[in-house]
Amino acid sequence: MKTLTVALPGREYDILIQRGLLSQAGERTRALLPNARKLAVVTDTNVHPLYYDRVKAGLRSAGFQVGLFVIPAGEKSKDSAHLVELWEYLMRFGLTRTDAVAALGGGVVGDLAGFAAATILRGVPFIQIPTTLLSQVDSSVGGKVAVDLEAGKNLAGAFYQPKLVLMDPDTLDTLDGDTFAGGMAEVVKYGCIWDARFFDLLAARPAREALTTDIEHILYTCCDIKRKVVMEDELDTGLRMILNFGHTLGHAYELAGHYTQWTHGQAVAAGMCAAARLGVKLGVTPPDLPGRISDVCAALGLPTSIPCSMEDYAAAIGLDKKSAGADITLILLDKMGRAVPHKMPRGDLLALLEETL
Repeated sequence: MKTLTVALPGREYDILIQRGLLSQAGERTRALLPNARKLAVVTDTNVHPLYYDRVKAGLRSAGFQVGLFVIPAGEKSKDSAHLVELWEYLMRFGLTRTDAVAALGGGVVGDLAGFAAATILRGVPFIQIPTTLLSQVDSSVGGKVAVDLEAGKNLAGAFYQPKLVLMDPDTLDTLDGDTFAGGMAEVVKYGCIWDARFFDLLAARPAREALTTDIEHILYTCCDIKRKVVMEDELDTGLRMILNFGHTLGHAYELAGHYTQWTHGQAVAAGMCAAARLGVKLGVTPPDLPGRISDVCAALGLPTSIPCSMEDYAAAIGLDKKSAGADITLILLDKMGRAVPHKMPRGDLLALLEETL
């Protein structure tokens, strides 16, 4: 068992990483919530037939009355309509403030379930049981929960920390190639922004089989980096912004593909490559870095560029949560393993994009 603690005063929680941990969900949750009677599991149509029965059996053995809310797999389920449906279900289920919600699935499930938990009855305990690589290394840790609006992604949300994160690397064995590769985009991000030696490790073994042999180390390293950042800047006003390396432009690529053509991980990979090229143009990023990042992304089967109109760039940048007034903070690298915020007028960034990309 690998254990990390996110030591936020009054909101501390553990991240547990172990093969087979899914079967321990009941006993782990009961130890944390001794007075809870009901636990509502939120999952999707992909994960439900794979893992729900195992989790349900453990929860029932631990004395929980288990509820189930299943959403269609995919980003389109992370919207206000499904949030309202989930709120209403939780009330029909009879959830009280001493009961809990568990997210069993990837980032969409975690975001939707987490936002529902943050807001129903003004907040109930929330357990993350991430089953995708992207959710295990990134979205399940840190307490950002949200739903999408027609205007863009993650625009209605909250900071709401889970009570526990249970990671079972065995769940990654059922991921298809594109989903695994998409998660690896976030893994590469951590090497780029924080740990150059970790980036080199990834570059040396880009094949899935080689990565899988080191998967516990990969999960631990990524979660350790994220928890350190979150403990210093929980509310994303300073250091935590570096976690968005590749995301400002990545959101434009998701928008350009109508949130269906490109996965979040694919968009982030192309966004990191583009941000590295922009960093060179701005005199911040060493000229060898764009090639190094592109080589790793390509080896993982990720796109290194995605077509995007200036209209989509402008729309995504206008909605970016790192904007302040007429300015935006773009995350760049000043060397491998170190990210720096670069504040600039949004108009200047758009002009640079038109010139460079």
